[in-house]
Amino acid sequence: MSLPVLQSAFGLAALTAIAWAISERPRAVGWRVPAVGLALQLAIALLLLKLPQARYLLAALNDGVLALQAATDAGTGFVFGYLGGAPLPFEETLVGGSLVLAFRSLPLVIVVSALTALLTHWRVLPAIVKALSLLFQRAFRIGGAVALAGAASIFLSMVEAPLLIRAYLGRLSRGELFMVMCAGMATIAGTVLVLYVTILGPVLDDAVGHLVTASIISIPAAIMVAWLMVPLEAGAGTGREERLLEHTSAPAGGYASSMDAITQGTERGLALYLNIVAMLIVLVALVHLANAVLGLLPDVGGSALTLERILGWAMAPIVWLMGVPWTEAPTAGALMGIKTVLNEFIAYARLAELGDALGPRSTLIMTYALCGMANVGSLGIMIGGLTALVPERRAEIVALGPKSIVGGTLATCLTGAVVGVVAAVG
Repeated sequence: MSLPVLQSAFGLAALTAIAWAISERPRAVGWRVPAVGLALQLAIALLLLKLPQARYLLAALNDGVLALQAATDAGTGFVFGYLGGAPLPFEETLVGGSLVLAFRSLPLVIVVSALTALLTHWRVLPAIVKALSLLFQRAFRIGGAVALAGAASIFLSMVEAPLLIRAYLGRLSRGELFMVMCAGMATIAGTVLVLYVTILGPVLDDAVGHLVTASIISIPAAIMVAWLMVPLEAGAGTGREERLLEHTSAPAGGYASSMDAITQGTERGLALYLNIVAMLIVLVALVHLANAVLGLLPDVGGSALTLERILGWAMAPIVWLMGVPWTEAPTAGALMGIKTVLNEFIAYARLAELGDALGPRSTLIMTYALCGMANVGSLGIMIGGLTALVPERRAEIVALGPKSIVGGTLATCLTGAVVGVVAAVG
């Protein structure tokens, strides 16, 4: 076994130990939880990354995303002209200079949102979610409601997924509620997944396959970490909602027709699009302002202090545990810090801009580790959404909120370490 694989394997053990060390009741967790969690993560990674049939399927998904991007370009080109991808009326002197993010890449969110609503109405996504939720329910012996919300997090946002089990949220135990929250923090919504594929496409082959795989692996990782940090009470989740999945295959969204699904999906996508545009403007401006202030301080190591360098130093040990060489750890750590303090969109954009600063293996590991919404901004969204669904549990949700950022981050780091182990398997 090579040294990098041993490094990632050690990281799996160390990250699991960290989750156990910060547990509310460390002695309440048996060996079965981490054993099943790690085994399931490795099995899913081996299946999706090494089985030829699975790789063909993920490659087909990648081709589908490219087709979806081309279709979106047709729409943006018609509406925005050359700003949206139509032929330029002039010669481009700077390669890539005509790519306007707000008019070319981001509109994909609106199209995917409409398509997701349509596939939900046609019950395609609900069938996939039900199959995955059964897997997680049987493996961890958790309640059907928690398993359903966790599986739905692969495709839906941290607020939309709990909406599927709204009737059960008030009856979940503290540990089960925390599982739902961690699952939301450890994954990204399908509406933005396709957007990140377009960002990573130039630096990573089969980006959609890797991001889909990352989201699936992160669910058992999130359940395991949540169980370690906030252990379930004896008997919780083993039978109270066992029949949930027999009567629920994920609601079809309440759409009256296919056109109604497209209309509502487009409206939600537009709101998300505007939110992303606004947040990017503000966050990029704040980072620039922070670096300007830090630039007033004396240089360190011959270079000016920046937010990225500070975050890189802080997160370097964590990314090393995932399998990133120490020489690349500060650079990779900066990406992890940006993702946690700001969001994963900016982190992925920075990853795509790094060029040869990270090796292929480190790039792959960080692609998986960044695939989650565990950041300060998402905490506000989660608290607002969940308290609106179960206002009687507001105090509990607020108390568990900061823990869910830690839990979601540890889960995606475990996913990065898993791919660090599996990637070297022939």
